Amino acid sequence: MRTATTVEGAGRETVEFVCEAENLGLDICWVAEAWGADAVSVLGHLAARTDRLLLGSGVLQLGTRTPVAIAQAALTLADLSGGRFLLGLGASGPQVIEGLHGVPFARPLTRMRETVDVVRRVLAGEKVAYDGETVRIPLPGGDGRPMRLSTAPNPDIPLYLAALSPKLLELAGEIADGWLGTSFVPEGAAAYFAHLDAGLARSGRRRRDLDVCQGAEVAFAADEDELRRMTADRRKGLAFSLGGMGSASTNFYNDAYSRQGWAEVAAAVRERWLAGDRDGATALVTDEMVLATTLIGTEEMVRARLRVWRDAGVDTVRLYPAGDTLDDRLTTLARGIDLVRATTSHSSGPTTLHASSSRRAR
Repeated sequence: MRTATTVEGAGRETVEFVCEAENLGLDICWVAEAWGADAVSVLGHLAARTDRLLLGSGVLQLGTRTPVAIAQAALTLADLSGGRFLLGLGASGPQVIEGLHGVPFARPLTRMRETVDVVRRVLAGEKVAYDGETVRIPLPGGDGRPMRLSTAPNPDIPLYLAALSPKLLELAGEIADGWLGTSFVPEGAAAYFAHLDAGLARSGRRRRDLDVCQGAEVAFAADEDELRRMTADRRKGLAFSLGGMGSASTNFYNDAYSRQGWAEVAAAVRERWLAGDRDGATALVTDEMVLATTLIGTEEMVRARLRVWRDAGVDTVRLYPAGDTLDDRLTTLARGIDLVRATTSHSSGPTTLHASSSRRAR
C-alpha cells in the first residue's frame, strides 16, 4: 500500500507539514478545497517546494470551474510539478455548489461523466466541440467556434473521482484511474466495491486497474483510558458529518454509513442534529462507529486495522494525523507511514502502484 495525506489551506504551517511529510517518505499529498482556500494555488506552490511527492487535487468540485478550466489547471500543474500531478474531481453537494457558488447542483452524475469526457479531450490536445446535456461547447447561438488549447497535450494525467453514491461509484469504476473514498468500513466494503466492480466490468477492467485510495484519521493511544477519551472527543465530529454535512435533503455521508449497517443510528443522528439538538445527536454516536471508520487505537490496534484495510482491497491509505501541534502531527504521520510500510512488506502478494501508468476508459 502507498501512503498519502490530505491538507487544506495556504498557511506556512501547511507548507512546512507537506515538505516534512515528503522527507518522511510520504507518497502522495492531496489538497482539499471545500469552502476554504482554493486547491490550485496551493498545489502550484507545493509543486515548487517539493521534489518527489505526488500532488493531487482532492478535490476540484464540479460546477466551480468549467471543464476546460479544470483541464487547463491540470495541464499547468502537471507541467509545474514535473509530471507529479493527479487530478481529483468530486461532485460536492448542494450546500457548497448552490449555497456558496450559486451554481445548480442538478444531475451530478451526468455532469461528472461529461466533464471527464471534455477534460480528457482537452488533455489529449483535441479541438473541443461538445454537445452534452450539461456541457455545451461552444455555446450554441453565439459567435464562438471550436478551439484547442495552445499548451502541449498531456493525456496521461491520472484522474481520480471522489464518490460515495452507488451511481457515482459505478462511474468511477468505469472511467477513472482511481477512487477517492471516505467513511470506509472495511467490513462493509461491499457497499462500495459492488458498484465499483460493476463499473470496472462495464469498461472491461478489473480491480487491479483502479487505485483504491481511502482516508481516515490516525491517532495512537497509550492505553485503554486514553482510547476512550479519543473516541469520545470524536463523536461530535462524526455527528456533524451524519447530520450537518450537505443539505436538509442530501447528505452523502449519512447515506454511506446507512449502507454499511448503521441506517437507524444515522437517521436518528441526522434528525436530532437538524432539530438543533447537537448534544443529543452526539450521544447517539457509538465508539464502534468511530473506530470502524478511523485508524485510532493502540499501535497494535492500528497495525491490525491496516491489515484489514489491505485485505479489503485498499491500495493507498490517506492518513489524517492527529496532534495539537505541527510536531505532534508529523510524529503521528511518521508512525502511520511506518506501520503501512510494515503491513505492505508482510503482504502475501505484490502491491500495484496504479497511478504510475495511465489506463484510459473512454
